[in-house]
Amino acid sequence: MEVRINTLSPEVFLRLYSSVGWEPPGIEQVETALRNTVATFTAYDNDTAVGMVRLIGDGGMSFYIKDFAVVPEYQSKGVGTLLLNALEDYIKEHIAPDWAVSLELISSKEAVGFYRKHGFEERPCDWDGPGMFKMIR
Repeated sequence: MEVRINTLSPEVFLRLYSSVGWEPPGIEQVETALRNTVATFTAYDNDTAVGMVRLIGDGGMSFYIKDFAVVPEYQSKGVGTLLLNALEDYIKEHIAPDWAVSLELISSKEAVGFYRKHGFEERPCDWDGPGMFKMIR
């Protein structure tokens, strides 16, 4: 198993996105999103893509995990951890050594334990408000 950075094509994105039961956007929307992504991380088993995650953000203070998907047959086999480790290593390599940045996400209910295991805090927490989002159509 290996992680490749910035190799995610719109077609592979749509296959992985759909594999977890999410309703996929159109290919033009995916192309735009990938063009404006800080980095993509794709997990491969030999030459078959089995997981992905996108990193978006401002490059200085805040990064956001988006579209984290692992093909169901590969879930609970370390693929998510491999992707998350590659993403965190990428951030550390691309920020100044004395910087602290936030890494944020909105989790599905099923994945809360995975993120908690990797040091993420749930919102709301004692010192901050809840994570929130709004869909705009």
